Amino acid sequence: MKAIVLQENREFKLETVAIPQPEPHQIQVKIMASGFNPIDYQMTENGSERKLIHSPILGREFSGIITAIGAEVTEFKIGDAIFCGSGSMGSNGTYAEYICIPEGIAVKKPQNISFEEAAGIPSAGLTALQSFKRMNVTLTDSILITGAAGGVGNVFIKLLIAKGFTNFVVTAGNEESIKSLLNLGVRPEQIINYRKEAIYEAAFVLNGNKKFDIAVDLVGNNVAEIAAKLLKINGKYIDVTNFSTAESRGILFSKGATIHNISNYAYGIEKQYDYYKKGLSELNHLVENEIITAPHIDVIGELSKETVDKALKILRENKTGGRKLIMKIN
Repeated sequence: MKAIVLQENREFKLETVAIPQPEPHQIQVKIMASGFNPIDYQMTENGSERKLIHSPILGREFSGIITAIGAEVTEFKIGDAIFCGSGSMGSNGTYAEYICIPEGIAVKKPQNISFEEAAGIPSAGLTALQSFKRMNVTLTDSILITGAAGGVGNVFIKLLIAKGFTNFVVTAGNEESIKSLLNLGVRPEQIINYRKEAIYEAAFVLNGNKKFDIAVDLVGNNVAEIAAKLLKINGKYIDVTNFSTAESRGILFSKGATIHNISNYAYGIEKQYDYYKKGLSELNHLVENEIITAPHIDVIGELSKETVDKALKILRENKTGGRKLIMKIN
């Protein structure tokens, strides 16, 4: 099969490699589309994310069609269309024509969306769903969401609005991102353009000159420090990025905040596959019943080194404009 392989010099190269064969509890999938995530480029740099590389073929989410099943597979059959957040649990990553994964992490694709749209759901969807559930929010709670126009923020906002939450403030950094948030149903007065306004002052005023009950940080670094300062005493801090700073951690400690570190791959390490099955099944239900919509996507190319380089450059520069980047493979 063809695959995009990360080289020792951290460059990508199109190569021909063996098609993986399923183990007893695995399914072999012909990948139709693969989604890109910030962690993809982060794994090519120096940092803790490099430890997550389990294959020189990167990519952590996809949609596709089952082409072979292991001897002990019971839930699926050849020809089923599925989508999956494979993380580090597959035979290889998703920048390839085929992958083998445990049947326990796969779910049938929503019937009312394309393979390309389905490939953009798993990583962001599972992260947003976990964030929403773990913050245990009530309708009266005030919520600050930083970097809301990205992939996780997109799904998170859809969940909030679908479930009747209106008491939230978001940040965005350009007109395209702001437009995408408005299209989701966010009101103009809920959006802070951090290129034009100071986040702390603007958010404080928009929340009635009060600190927030909950902060959902999708940016990290210096923005994490601002979000921490905006949180009330004993508030909840949802950290999706793992980019907190010594200062932000100190602020949160001094406030007695409850910190929720959001991680999908933790469940994969422990082989708790029901997390993926239940989460993706819930997202399938929400999409098929049109409670939330599939992400806005940008299919930026087919399986090639050029497509991967282009996608990771856009992600690195934070220029997705609220769209999920997708590679069409088959």
